This record gives sequence, structure tokens and C-alpha cells, in this order.
Amino acid sequence: MLRLVLPKGSLERATLELFTAADLAVRRASDVDYRAEIDDPRVYEVRILRPQEIPVYVAEGIFDLGITGRDWIEETSADVVSLGQLKYSKVTTHPIRVVLAVAEDAPWRSVGELPPGVRVSTEYPSLTSRFLADHGVEADVRLSHGATEAKIPEIADAVVEITETGRAIRAAGLRVVATILESYTELVAHPKAAADPVKAHAMRQILTLLQGALEARHNVLVKLNVGAADLERVIGVLPSMRSPTVSELFGGSGYAIETVVPKSTINVLIPELKDRGATDILELPLLKIVR
Repeated sequence: MLRLVLPKGSLERATLELFTAADLAVRRASDVDYRAEIDDPRVYEVRILRPQEIPVYVAEGIFDLGITGRDWIEETSADVVSLGQLKYSKVTTHPIRVVLAVAEDAPWRSVGELPPGVRVSTEYPSLTSRFLADHGVEADVRLSHGATEAKIPEIADAVVEITETGRAIRAAGLRVVATILESYTELVAHPKAAADPVKAHAMRQILTLLQGALEARHNVLVKLNVGAADLERVIGVLPSMRSPTVSELFGGSGYAIETVVPKSTINVLIPELKDRGATDILELPLLKIVR
């Protein structure tokens, strides 16, 4: 039913891992194969291509559905329908930033201070040109095919580059002057496909699985027992999606509690629960959380 295109390159591994977690495992003959398949009745065809190209191919209707970054949607000005964000990237769950950077010792501290004719090297020439024009900067914007940060100062005066943590920018001796765009990965669709009731329903179902798998990564299920005397003290420190599930144990000897909590807090929470009288504490991984 759906022709799907997934990103190759820096997002490839993280995307394939996400699809596996969502029970939509992508199979292909080799790691360099551009054709793949998913054993799911909703997915007819799968290709793996560069994320820079995906918005254009989806907008043209070559594919019904694709995963790419907001940065490439804005760069290509592609007419696609965004079905939702998928908050994952190469290293972290944070968005990448498209930033304008100059040498650490450059005199410019803001976009407006850049001189006429400033040389800007970037993989995002359209996005960069629009941004600089909006700020009244007349610039010589040049397409870069990689190693963009290395082109200062001999080849370029400034660069527009992506960063997730900022470490690579600082390591290159550069200083960020402005953030042009924050970009998450998004599930995008061809407008006509998104307007088709059958295809739209299938797309929403796939998005539900992907977002459910992403949310489960950051949470765990906690189960424990507690006596009646300590119940309120334990409930008082338990976070939950709504409220904890509390069941009376057989024979009235206490209560069983289960709840979903952020994984980032579990190292503090479990000792605190024990201090407050909880016993038989179990921490269990989750595969999906669908709200």
C-alpha cells in the first residue's frame, strides 16, 4: 500500500533500530542495499536514500511516506505534509541545530555585523540565503560538499553547519553567532497520499508504533509490594503517567503497586521506595507506550 523511503547516512542506524523496536523491522540483502522490505501489509515498498533528497521525492509523489529532518524540508521548500516529529537523532534525543558560525577570533558578534560580500560555506545554500537576506546581509553563499567547518578562514568567512552537542563546532575553533533552525526528524507524506483515507489511516498507525517505541525508551515499569501502614508514604514518591495501579494482595497482607516512571529517575527512586517500606521491587523494560 505505502511506498516508504528511509534516510541513509548518519540517521540510518538509528532509524533502522527504531523501526525494529516498533515491530517494523527493515530487511535488506546487505548494509549497502538501497532496496529493502518490511513484513507488514501496510508497507508495499521501502527505499533507503539520502535525507537531503527525501522531501523532494515525497513531494513529487515517488514515495507516499518518508523520514527526513526539518532542516532538509526547509532547505528544499518541499510541499510535504508533516505527520509528526520523531524525537531521535544520531547521538541524542535533542534536536539538531543549524547554526551560523565564525572563527573564534572573528570580530562579528551578531548576524547584522557581517560585512557585505561575506563568504558563507554551507550544505544549506537556500536556507542560508533566505536567513541572511531576512537579516539584511548581502552574502556570497557557497555550496559545501563536506568538511564545512574546515573552510574558515581561507575559503570562507563563516559557515552554516549542523550541530547536536556543539562539541565539533568548538573543536574546530568556531563560535556560534546565530541559530537558524532547530530540527527534529519527522515523518512526512505526499499531500495526496495524506488525503487518501486508507493510506492516511495506515500512516497514522505506523506513526503510533514509532512514537510508542520512542517513548518506551525513556521509561520503565516498576512493580512492588507494600504493607498497609506504608502505602501512603510509598504512593507519595511514585510518579506515574496518570496514577499508580494499586491492588490488594491475597489475604489482605498488603498491596501490589505498579506504575510507569522515567528511567532517568530510577536510580534515586528505588532506594527511596525501599526506605519507605516497599519490598519485592521489580524494574521492567518497556517496548512501547501508546497514549
